[in-house]
Amino acid sequence: MATMGAWPQKVWKERRSGNRLKRPNSQWRDEYGRDRARVIHSAGFRRLQAKTQVLGIGEGDFHRTRLTHSMEAAQIGRGIVRAIEQNWIKAGKFAGYSELAAWLPTLNSMETIALAHDIGHPPFGHGGEIALNFVMREHGGFEGNGQTLRLLSKLEAHTEGFGLDLTRRSLLGVLKYPVSYERVVRRKLPRAGDRLLIKRESWKPPKCYTSGEKDVVEWILEPFSREDRAGFVTLLVAPTAGKHGKSRYHSLDTSIMELADDIAYGVHDLEDAIALQLITREELQLALMDSDAGWAKAVGLWPSERILELLFSKSGHDRKATFGALVNAFVVSVEPYQAKEFSHPLLRLQTQLNRHAEQVLGAFKGLITRRVIKLAQVQTLEYRGQQLVLRMFEAIASDPQRLLKESFRDLWVQAESTTDKMRVLCDYISGMTDEYATRMYERLFVPRQGHVFDRL
Repeated sequence: MATMGAWPQKVWKERRSGNRLKRPNSQWRDEYGRDRARVIHSAGFRRLQAKTQVLGIGEGDFHRTRLTHSMEAAQIGRGIVRAIEQNWIKAGKFAGYSELAAWLPTLNSMETIALAHDIGHPPFGHGGEIALNFVMREHGGFEGNGQTLRLLSKLEAHTEGFGLDLTRRSLLGVLKYPVSYERVVRRKLPRAGDRLLIKRESWKPPKCYTSGEKDVVEWILEPFSREDRAGFVTLLVAPTAGKHGKSRYHSLDTSIMELADDIAYGVHDLEDAIALQLITREELQLALMDSDAGWAKAVGLWPSERILELLFSKSGHDRKATFGALVNAFVVSVEPYQAKEFSHPLLRLQTQLNRHAEQVLGAFKGLITRRVIKLAQVQTLEYRGQQLVLRMFEAIASDPQRLLKESFRDLWVQAESTTDKMRVLCDYISGMTDEYATRMYERLFVPRQGHVFDRL
């Protein structure tokens, strides 16, 4: 195993621009603190406040948006880092993890990655993603996580040509799927017929980055050995005629971010569903029947009957305290492990939930999928958003120089290939909030909606 001296930290603080932005008297922040500030102050991050998480923005004011979900994931990510420091590193509970203390992400680094992880998701959640993947089917596809990398590295306004110009390590952390669209897309796409007949399962995109960011991914992975780079981009599942392929690996920071994302989704979306009376006590009790009761006892929770009583209590204080206790229980159940096929600590060191906690969180997520996401009322709204994006894209693509926003019109004119021109249209629409997209659609198609002097 390599020693610390063989793995310099400095290279992970580098930026693609070469750190060209130098401000006087800025020593009070480290590089990851600068990354966090750039994400928080970005336009893409602000737009998350008006993008769908699970339930549509207009369906109420209690449930999560993409913004509040991202903030909660960041807080949980911080908690996981601190819990590993306290419960594993300082307690000396493990053998063979001598490098974990040096390579665990800083709190600023972890927050940056979690705050940014959903920044590329389009309006109307998966409905918008499916629509954009359909219209881009012959031009490299569309996928929300891949668009996140594109926004952060190229599109956001901070450093011309480099997006937010985040550090190499922050970009590695948001690279959830280090494989290109071309490598994992199914070998035979469905027949592209009437847009009204587009089925959700037929046009869900593969988890990937788009080919336009290949140069960014190569730069991110540059410090790894040739063997580590080759191993990191291998597939868990190869694509077939009818199914997309899947990537196999992610980095240490990504593994923490994904756990934080899953905990935030599993616990907080459960809270939303209970508050909105979409899930009953009996349904949750049934979902938890097969979970391990010993896990709750090990992390200081109450027996399952008491948990159910508190989650469905009429007291908002009891419910909130119980959801907080559940988050804490999952956070302290995170443990490190090693992917020994890699030599570099950022790839070799990984985190996971222990088996019992993973089983309980899986029960939460499965119940949310069955009783909320697949609910007909939710799916009809997702379908409406899908159709809205499809029709708006078709209209703008029919005459971009007439209908495209001025700043994107310039980019469209400058683009040399049809694929690059289509990507400009995709960037424009994917960056819209739910409300902006709705107003644009109304302006294009609904009589007496939208006036010359109305601001979108």
